[in-house]
Amino acid sequence: MAAEEPVVHYERRGRVAVVTMNRPEYRNAQNSAMTYALDDAFYRACADDEVRVIVLAGEGEHFSAGHDIGSPGRDADVPFDRRAGLWWDHTRHSGGESRFAREQEVYLGMCRRWREMPKPAIASVQGACVAGGLMLAWVCDLIVASEDAFFADPVVRMGIPGVEYFAHPWVLGPRVAKEFLFTGQRMSAARAREVGMVNRVVPREELAEATARLAEDVAAMPMFGLSLAKKAVNQAEDLMGLHSGMDSAFGLHHFAHAHNAEVGSDSLSGMDARSMRDAAKE
Repeated sequence: MAAEEPVVHYERRGRVAVVTMNRPEYRNAQNSAMTYALDDAFYRACADDEVRVIVLAGEGEHFSAGHDIGSPGRDADVPFDRRAGLWWDHTRHSGGESRFAREQEVYLGMCRRWREMPKPAIASVQGACVAGGLMLAWVCDLIVASEDAFFADPVVRMGIPGVEYFAHPWVLGPRVAKEFLFTGQRMSAARAREVGMVNRVVPREELAEATARLAEDVAAMPMFGLSLAKKAVNQAEDLMGLHSGMDSAFGLHHFAHAHNAEVGSDSLSGMDARSMRDAAKE
C-alpha cells in the first residue's frame, strides 16, 4: 500500500455505506490514525440521509489482527483529537495515567460511541478477528463471517483479563466467555455461529455478496424503525449490565497494565505482536 493511501476507504453503494480498513500489510492492525479515520467514516455515513446501513470490512486476508502493538505506523505516543471523552492528552503524562487516558479514548470510548450509531452496522469478517478486531466486530449489530474466519482474545497471555471493550459475557454467555478467555484459543466461524456471536457463515468468495444482500434486506426497512429497534436492544443489554460491567472490567484491565509495568519490563508483560502470534500456534 502506498504511504499516502488512506487507512480507511469509504464508498456508498446505493443505500449502503461500505467502510473498509486499509492496512492489509499489517493485517489491519488498528493505530490511532485508523481509529479516527473510522470515526470520520461512521460520522459521514450517519449524517447521510441516503444511507440506511453501514458495512464494516477489512482489506486483504484478514479483518483485523487487533490493536497495533508493533508496526512501523504505531502511533501510541502521538497526540490526537479527543472525541469520545474529555480526558486530557495522554502524551503530557506518564505511567498508568497516560495509558488510562489513551485507552479510554481510542479503545473503550470510541467503541461505545460507534455502538450507539443510529444506523444498523454489519461486520463482514474474514481471516483473523483478534482482540481489538473483536471490539470492532462487536460494536456492529450483525456479523457475517467467511468459513475461514477465526475469533480470539488472547490477551490473558499478557496477564490482562480481556480487551478494553469487554462485551464477552453478553456476546458469548458466561461459560463460553470464560473458555474463550482462559484458553486464548481461536474460535472458528462455525463455532461462533453456534454460540450466537455470528449471524451467517459463508464461503470466503461469497462474503462480500452475502454481506451486501443482508445489508439490502435491512435497508428495505423504515430508517426510524431500525434506529429505534437498535436502541431498544442496546438499552436491554445495558439493563443487563453491559455498560457498568465494561467500566468494572476496564479498571481491572488497567490494574493489570500497572502490575505488569511494576514487576516486569513493560505494561504488556514483555509480549509483542510476534510473540502473541507465535503463542497462538502452540
